[in-house]
Parts: sequence; C-alpha cells; structure tokens
Amino acid sequence: MELLVVITIIAVLAALLLPVLSSAKARAQRTTCLNNLKQINTAMQLYAGDNHDTLPAAPNTAALGYITNEFDVFYKGLVKNYLGLQDASSPQDKVFACPADTFYYAQDRDNLYVAQSYHDQSFSDYSSYAYNGLGGATNTPPTLPDQTSSPGIFGWKLAAIKDPVKTVLVAEQSALYPWSWHEPQNLPPGQCAFNNAKNMVSFADGHVSYIRIYFNTDYSLDTIYYDPPAGYDYKWSGY
Repeated sequence: MELLVVITIIAVLAALLLPVLSSAKARAQRTTCLNNLKQINTAMQLYAGDNHDTLPAAPNTAALGYITNEFDVFYKGLVKNYLGLQDASSPQDKVFACPADTFYYAQDRDNLYVAQSYHDQSFSDYSSYAYNGLGGATNTPPTLPDQTSSPGIFGWKLAAIKDPVKTVLVAEQSALYPWSWHEPQNLPPGQCAFNNAKNMVSFADGHVSYIRIYFNTDYSLDTIYYDPPAGYDYKWSGY
C-alpha cells in the first residue's frame, strides 16, 4: 500500500512538472534563437557599413528551387566572416541554427512534412534563418491588387528604409511561409501554413522580437510576397 502511495505521488509530481519543464525548454530555445538573430543582424549591419550602407545583393539564384532563392540563403556567404566563420558552411555553424528547428515542409513535394532539421540541409546552406531579400531575382514576382512593387530589401541602403523598427532584416525560415517551429500545429494534408504563426524576427534597426506572421489565404502565396494588414508588428517592404 505504501509503495502504491509513493508511486501515485511520483506520478502526480511528474504530471505537474512536465508542462513546466516543457515550457522552460521552449523559452530557452527562443532565447538562443533570439541571440543568434541578434548576432546575424549585427553581422548584416557591419556588412552594410563596409559596403556604402548597402545590404547584401547577389546574382539571381531564384531558378534553383523554392528554398534556394534570392531572399533565402546566399546572404550567409557574404556575412559569415563577420561572425568569425572562415570555413565552408556546415551543420557546425551553430549561430545559424535555431534549436527549435526540428522539421520543415518540402513544398516542392506537395508540402510534405519532413522530420529533419532545416539547418542540417545543404540546400539551406545550413541555416535556419532567411534574409528578407526578395526583389533581387530576374524572375517576375506575383502582382497583388494592393501592391505596386516587390517587397524585400535586396541591395537597399539601410538609411533608405523608411520604417526600420518594423522592416524585417533576417527571420526564421518558417516565417516566410508561415509556420512555427516554436508553436507547431497539426495541419491538413497539402497545407503547410497558418495565420498568426509565431516566429523570431530581426529588424533593420537591430532589435529582435517573437511575433505573429500574417497569412492571407486569398493569395495562396508565401507571406514574404505581401505586407500584413494593420495590427502586425512587421513588414517586408522597405518603403
């Protein structure tokens, strides 16, 4: 009887502690991700400072696929020296690894859920983070009814960004679609995005926030193609 009482008490304590431990782990992961993005953001600012106040720009790479494109990974090769990384990109580049990054959606294969880290993939240049550089591709972006030009800050001068407090500089890859590594949801087959997915995002003024990302189901497009409505704490465009 005493043994049963002890077992019951242990079970109750475990049930009480597990949510607390899970919440603490999630907060720790967000803190690590926040620190990563602060370092990357600083590297981007230093790069711009050494290049006439101009943010990264590179030859078009959009035709290579949905992941390897102009707003995605090429920036890493331009700024990693400012982070003390001299060798070729690899999974050991921990400053580019979000600890919550444990899955991704292969959109080129009917939004297939892949239970692997995005950071561990060569096609992402071993990075959990994406540069807000839409606008540098030679392919034509979609034309939206409330938009006169492509968002993104590819090749922009930092001083030309009109609202740096709200303009995204670098964000978690999942923010571009959007879904969330920190608060994942079970989604219907063929769907890999949902409205108000929360992601870590760094901004042109240097700060980092954990924010909601707007998903407009009328467009059926990745979120980086359009700015959110009023009430959101970010925008992709520099104008």
